[in-house]
Amino acid sequence: MAEPGRGSEDPNDLDPMTAGGRPGCSGLTTKELQKNLKLAKQNERPVRLLFEIPSSRVVEQLLNKHVVYQIVVMRSGSFDSCRVSVERRYNDFFQLHRKLLEEFNEELEDVLLPRKLLTGNFNPESILERRLALQDYLAKLFATRCVRHSTHFSEFFTEHEQKQAHVLLRAGQFTAALELLQTVLEIQEKLLPWQKSTLTVPALSAIAVCYRDLDEPEQAFSAAQRALPPVRRYGLKHYRAALLELLVDLGYQLGRPVAQLQDELTALRNGERGEVCFQSLKEVVIHKFI
Repeated sequence: MAEPGRGSEDPNDLDPMTAGGRPGCSGLTTKELQKNLKLAKQNERPVRLLFEIPSSRVVEQLLNKHVVYQIVVMRSGSFDSCRVSVERRYNDFFQLHRKLLEEFNEELEDVLLPRKLLTGNFNPESILERRLALQDYLAKLFATRCVRHSTHFSEFFTEHEQKQAHVLLRAGQFTAALELLQTVLEIQEKLLPWQKSTLTVPALSAIAVCYRDLDEPEQAFSAAQRALPPVRRYGLKHYRAALLELLVDLGYQLGRPVAQLQDELTALRNGERGEVCFQSLKEVVIHKFI
């Protein structure tokens, strides 16, 4: 049985003869079966994630010097025009590995994090070797089924940017927050086939808030509308009322039909009276990472 909030199948576990919902072949001749099998193998392009670390840079601060690595995340199996990237330092990889070992020690017996260098950390040859080793490490993690479904794995690529975006949002710097949130959303959408269906809800909600405060109601409405289906399906009550309220307000502003949304909001408030603390979407978003 699939875990609640998660897709029923891992895209990497699909049988090439059943993936995509192809009909049965019981009535075909052997020659036709062989031809269909050959075509299926040619057409079957399983979607996977690829991780490249094409570059790195040395960051020098007053009392600290460290290397950050650019990680590019992209999908294979089909043309991916959106190559999105984040930067992480070795300590981020170390913390990820520690968290994963706490849950999946046996499964990760053969997946080793490149060791920390005690000397020569900033030597160009050492940095290149470490960059390639970390890239291989991410590929091995993704090849491990329990890891690619783990929240620790998705948070490694997005949590830093999401927290930074929420700091900017609370400070009223909505344009800067949006830039980070779009990066978060793009990565989450690539990870979504292996993660819970609610993964993108916080980012979409924060994006809706930013657009609302930037007086761009169309974009705000679109982001909130995208967040609502998984919220309804998986019962995220603290998001549902806030999203509905925002959609109703924006719908009136944009001249959209909102009667059904208004009825849903009224029914929710009446049904959950005394059980749910109703907040605006901005309040929900701000409290997410406090």
